[in-house]
Amino acid sequence: MTLDLPAATDAPSLDARIAQRVRSLRGAAGLSLMDLAGRCGVSRSMLSLIERGESSATAVVLDKVATGLGVALADLFDAAPPADHPVARRKDQPEWRDPASGYVRRSVTPQGLGAPFRIVEVEFPPGARVAYETGPRTSRIHQQVWVLDGRIDVTAGNEHFRLETGDCLAITLDRPMTYHNPARVAARYAVVITNAVGPGRA
Repeated sequence: MTLDLPAATDAPSLDARIAQRVRSLRGAAGLSLMDLAGRCGVSRSMLSLIERGESSATAVVLDKVATGLGVALADLFDAAPPADHPVARRKDQPEWRDPASGYVRRSVTPQGLGAPFRIVEVEFPPGARVAYETGPRTSRIHQQVWVLDGRIDVTAGNEHFRLETGDCLAITLDRPMTYHNPARVAARYAVVITNAVGPGRA
């Protein structure tokens, strides 16, 4: 989830969206801040900052929050209001930059339609590495990673995959995962995420 990418122009609105989504999902689950902190391993004070839109949390921290809520990381970026059109124009697709790794994720799927899957595109800087420490969610989440340009290394538990341009990896989010770009040029890949039940990570 091109070098010298510009900062996302609507970062403040995305921070507000993430804040609203975390509050909404936590409320729907009937969890207090302390309950969620115990589930995800993120401090209550950090969760409070995230819910107020006052912290630019990293992808790793947000993934922990998502796991504590039983959802995919991509769920935290979903828009709350219904979409008024089934087409998401390129200029309207929200982008978010991970403050730790510098990767940029773009939400491609039209927001608010309630589709059973979502598509995310990621620009991954050269040498970047993101290690998601979390394991299974309460629901089974499937993900496919399709490399559009460059190469990436994916580690899922004890399994290691070298993905080149055009390769696609299908996997279930049920173990810690690490993404690494070993090259000197940026990589670009698409991620398709679904909660559908069947064989099996922004």
